[in-house]
Amino acid sequence: MTTGADIIAGKLHAAGCRHAFGIPGGEVLALMDSIDRAGIRFVLVKHENAGGFMAEGGWHADGAPGVLLATLGPGVANAINVVANAWQDRVPLVFLTGCVDAAEAESYTHQVFDHQQLLRPIVKASFSARLDALDVMMDKAIAIALEGQPGPVHIDVPTKVAEALTQESWNPSRGRWLPQLAVADGPHLTEALELFAKAKRPIAIAGVDAVNEGAGPELAAFCRQFSIPLITSYKGKGLLDEMDALALGGAGLSPKADNIFLPLINQSDCVLLLGYDPIEMRANWRNPWPDDAPVIDVSPVLRTHGMHKARFELRSSVKSALSVFSKSRSADEQAWPAGEPARARADLESAFAPEPDGWGPATVFHTLRKLTPDETVVTADSGAHRILVSQIWKCRQPRGMLQSSALCTMGCAVPLAIGHRLIDDTEAPVVAFVGDAGLEMCLGELSTLRDLGLPVIICVLVDRSLSLIELKQRASQRANVGVDFGETDFPEIARAYGGHGTWVEAVDGLANEIEGALHRPGFTIIACRISNRAYDGKL
Repeated sequence: MTTGADIIAGKLHAAGCRHAFGIPGGEVLALMDSIDRAGIRFVLVKHENAGGFMAEGGWHADGAPGVLLATLGPGVANAINVVANAWQDRVPLVFLTGCVDAAEAESYTHQVFDHQQLLRPIVKASFSARLDALDVMMDKAIAIALEGQPGPVHIDVPTKVAEALTQESWNPSRGRWLPQLAVADGPHLTEALELFAKAKRPIAIAGVDAVNEGAGPELAAFCRQFSIPLITSYKGKGLLDEMDALALGGAGLSPKADNIFLPLINQSDCVLLLGYDPIEMRANWRNPWPDDAPVIDVSPVLRTHGMHKARFELRSSVKSALSVFSKSRSADEQAWPAGEPARARADLESAFAPEPDGWGPATVFHTLRKLTPDETVVTADSGAHRILVSQIWKCRQPRGMLQSSALCTMGCAVPLAIGHRLIDDTEAPVVAFVGDAGLEMCLGELSTLRDLGLPVIICVLVDRSLSLIELKQRASQRANVGVDFGETDFPEIARAYGGHGTWVEAVDGLANEIEGALHRPGFTIIACRISNRAYDGKL
């Protein structure tokens, strides 16, 4: 006989899920057992928040929805941050939570609160599992998680539903979970095509929706065919190989970069927004062009952000739109004859060059990019270091840099790296860039790294300060309050957790350590000691 938990686990397996992350509790034991028997590996983590980021890292590696499992009460509450991240960062996450049965909840209150009420504002949908409706519920949940802009879906599973035997039939079919979106049609499309066909200075901006659609190859071919320079959001880095002369790199949080990007965009006579969602962008990208600017917005969903206006809005997949636009313009027509994009690229290279004195965060990032393979995947925690590394690091392929770029939460880089390295079958090196405060948030997951035996490299920038906040305090002429702290011996902690750790304060030492880390079977912490105002003037 089949249990309710068996159907839930079987549908997840049919959707391609091969890993689930979480922490056990009495109310999820049946779910864990069914998940294991369905061929989905359960990975024990030390905090539900980290488990959700590991699930996201795995999704970036294999494309299957992430699965996070939490028990009732505190287990659910611990995951709020990562669920909110999945909501804002467009991550398909199936969040399974255990709960007591409805009748029991009327007279038993220990650890009991309304999980659905708590989660509904930050999920695409919340379901309460019911016997005889599990097949259709799981179809809905997985389809909603993947449809349009992906996001988190919550499923509250009462203990009796998980454990009960059922004769409900279920279908493991997956095809209906992947809707296809055709290119928009009508007069707006015709006018948009005319605008693009006549443009002398077209420019493209791409983001998370293009990445999630897998439109990188088509987008790169399109830009090269018509010599169109490409700006991306941080999540869109690598949609076009960033070593390509047409790739201007990532934008979103750096005022220094914005001073180069925004004037160039306003010189354009056709701005193509290709799967670009400004949820990643700071205030400088609010109304970055006039309301009547020649902007064409290609999006899989209705844009309700209010950050900017577009002359033409096309509800379409990026791939379909590029196919149609490619037929409207001759590839022989030269774009940007005065060469402004090339100058902008040179200005960006100069703005984010290594430190003249030979050491600092920019030098760290340039050195590691030079010494690691092209296929290396990096993750970045929130903080000043993330802004700088997102401008410096050249991604050769989409999803080459993983980060929380919409919610911008700390504590994400290490678990993202763990999840990606665990599931990625290419075995590409994975490097996590994190500040010292961010690493303090998730030190427990070093034991997860140890137990999984993963060769993740953690580069921690040690400046004993919340540098980005300290910069903002000084800029607003406020006192230094609550941003400075003592130095932690991260190399010693790495050794205590069964890894390798070392201090680095010069390029030569960094080069030696990265060489060893790339060939070491276990994890490595490279602690780069920098001055406590090392980011001044760099962002």
